Amino acid sequence: MISFPNCKINLGLHILGKRNDGYHDLATVFYPLPVKDVLEIVKAPALQLSVTGIPVGGPPEKNLCVKAWELLKADFPDLSPVTICLHKNIPMGAGLGGGSADGAFMLSLLNNKFNLQLSKKELLQYALQLGSDCPFFIHNQPCLATGRGEVLTPLALDLGNYSFLLVHPGVHVNTAWAFSQVHPTGNGTALEAIVQQPVETWKDQLINDFEAPVISHHPELQEIKHRLYDAGAIYASMSGSGSAFYGIFPKDQLPGIEWPSAYSVFFNR
Repeated sequence: MISFPNCKINLGLHILGKRNDGYHDLATVFYPLPVKDVLEIVKAPALQLSVTGIPVGGPPEKNLCVKAWELLKADFPDLSPVTICLHKNIPMGAGLGGGSADGAFMLSLLNNKFNLQLSKKELLQYALQLGSDCPFFIHNQPCLATGRGEVLTPLALDLGNYSFLLVHPGVHVNTAWAFSQVHPTGNGTALEAIVQQPVETWKDQLINDFEAPVISHHPELQEIKHRLYDAGAIYASMSGSGSAFYGIFPKDQLPGIEWPSAYSVFFNR
């Protein structure tokens, strides 16, 4: 059985404060985009992970697809081992949620292949055990995210009349480091209200709190945003804790920009 985990971008991101559990309260709007990995599971004598495409660091037991299988195995002892074939296309350390998507899609794949009859609510509970962003990929529709990112409110937000350009400069931003650079302000600007306004109004209102400190540490990233706006983007921003940037353009009017060969560039027309 095969599926295609997609990425997300953040439309605005405010860090509101540090929690007693060590996490941060935040507010953001998650929006799915069709830049995708490929995930296949095949019944096997023993659990195995095979990764192609973008190299994935770390031991297999740290991979969220493996962790997803282990989570379900604990509650479903008869769950069969599988060979997990993962082709990575979504850059890592980019703020695009590729690893979280893989883990969430793995839960859904196992649920469907082995007829575990888990409800959406139960899948969301398992996904949260994998990571704060993972529950979004069970919904996989535009959502306002609050709490530590797990409190999700679906939004009627359709940007299908625009085209997107994603640019990843090959810089890996560690999420824990990025959080350590942000000074919470308690700014509770109603992001859900901003994103319901015309995209043309977003430039001075829709802010990602990670963008300034990440660019301060990696000043070369500022050029990406400048080039997106110079090329006609209606709105441009860093996604999540970076380092990927996206530009929103009029439909079918994506520009031809030459980027350094080390960059990964993705289009959504």
